[in-house]
Amino acid sequence: MQYDAIIIGGSFAGLATAIYIARARRTVCIIDTGLPRNRFAEHSHGFFAQDGKAPGEMLAIAREQVAAYPTVSFKSDAAISASKAGDGFEVALASGEVLGAKRLVLAYGISDELPDLPGLAERWGSTAIHCPYCHGYEFSGQKLGVLSLSPMSVHQAQLIPEWGPTTFFLNGQDAPDETIMAQLRARNVVIEPDRVVALHGEGKALSGVELENGRIVETAALYVGPRNRLNSDIAQQLGCEIEEGPLGAIIRTDAMKQTTVPNVFAAGDVTRAAHNVTWAVSDGVMAGSALHRSLVF
Repeated sequence: MQYDAIIIGGSFAGLATAIYIARARRTVCIIDTGLPRNRFAEHSHGFFAQDGKAPGEMLAIAREQVAAYPTVSFKSDAAISASKAGDGFEVALASGEVLGAKRLVLAYGISDELPDLPGLAERWGSTAIHCPYCHGYEFSGQKLGVLSLSPMSVHQAQLIPEWGPTTFFLNGQDAPDETIMAQLRARNVVIEPDRVVALHGEGKALSGVELENGRIVETAALYVGPRNRLNSDIAQQLGCEIEEGPLGAIIRTDAMKQTTVPNVFAAGDVTRAAHNVTWAVSDGVMAGSALHRSLVF
């Protein structure tokens, strides 16, 4: 069977894309590994009318609603390759199955590359966090920290004092220039130059950040801006143009979410430097409706 569209990735962007294609009565197959990026977070915040809900619960409801459309199929599998085939595309799965479609949507998401810091991985998405708009309110007025990993960390350190008293852990790296340091002082940001060696706290809670000199700085939440990577190289296989964002690779798309390869669309975190559920769903809406119009016109 040749589908009208295959969507690689069934999280927020992929499901939002699928429902628009399905409502246009076109056939669509969603390939998904079941490992969304925000599976580490217990709650999602800031998404209209869904504030505070568990991401897994939101996805389960969306998947059930998308699956109710008769032209929708799901494959619980991993797409390992994709290529042009006649007027459409072929997608090979890890199981060995090969699927065909007239259009493709790349919504396979990204993964965060966390630094090798004891105590960080188990707190990721809980008290070791990235986005203050997604998770910062819950730590309002508490002692906060920012871990320096890249030039973008300075931006975090300037922003986070909006939510509480902030320490900028330089983690053994050079201090910013004097202009930036003056801005940080104006925001009452405390600078800790020593390397961070561990995070401490009971369970997923964070109580302190340990420095290499043995001192522990009281901290309730640590902001970390790690680099990220695309979860697949299928965009590169297809010849889609890739741009370098501030923290990782981004698939280039136009306003309609079409990549530089005709009839290949992309949506969600793979297409932008700023990430949250709202943007992912918005991208999916645009990709799904634009894809359908490309089939019509």
